[in-house]
Amino acid sequence: MYQAVVFFDLDGTLMQNDKTVAASSIEAIQRLKANHVLPVIATGRNVFEVRDIMKATGIDSIVSANGSYVAYQGQFLSAHELDKAVLTDITHFANRHHHALAYYNNAGFVLSHRDALTTSNYQELKQLANVKPQFYQHQHVNFLLTFDPLDAVQYRRRYRGHLHFVRNNPRALDTMQWGVTKAVGIQDILTKAQLTTVPTYAFGDQLNDIEMFQMVKTPIAMGNGHPRVKQLAAYVTADNMHNGIAQGLKHYDLI
Repeated sequence: MYQAVVFFDLDGTLMQNDKTVAASSIEAIQRLKANHVLPVIATGRNVFEVRDIMKATGIDSIVSANGSYVAYQGQFLSAHELDKAVLTDITHFANRHHHALAYYNNAGFVLSHRDALTTSNYQELKQLANVKPQFYQHQHVNFLLTFDPLDAVQYRRRYRGHLHFVRNNPRALDTMQWGVTKAVGIQDILTKAQLTTVPTYAFGDQLNDIEMFQMVKTPIAMGNGHPRVKQLAAYVTADNMHNGIAQGLKHYDLI
């Protein structure tokens, strides 16, 4: 039986700025596991993007795509797929506004079309982005990136009740099924793995971590975190470049 569960965001949290995991964090996670504490990745990224990180850390449970796809101990647990009619509508709407979409599932992603924003985004991520405009018509899609650098009011207004948008990237919006957040994925794991009575902790730094922070008993913000995230935290640890993960776990005597 696990004594606690700790959820880790990736970018800006468990990962350093060069997208690697610090040796101190890997050691801390091993100590967590030895202390019968379950480590879980909770990220806006999809599973296929973080397999190397999961292997490096030894973490096999994940809340991915902001709660849209969840696995526990290496096994599929839940997915929240986007409705085909809604996907068709947002594709046509985005095309009319000359905005690109990236369609994601747990296995990969494709683009509706390329533009300056998509090129910049995937160059930074060092990912190859293929264009397949009809992908959504015949494949499961549980997550979108909606490439809109502005305030996205038009999307939020049009798809209220259907799609949930979170700004986690200056170029694009994380886009999930309405009501789906990291908190939903966390609830899936806690309920289905019968862990609802154990203490819960979470490390995060950005706006897509807010619902996660509201879900767990003890939210821990990184020193490099967004001011709104820090306001919600029970503790602010060091930043992601200065052993913030190990410091936060030690603060709560988890390692």
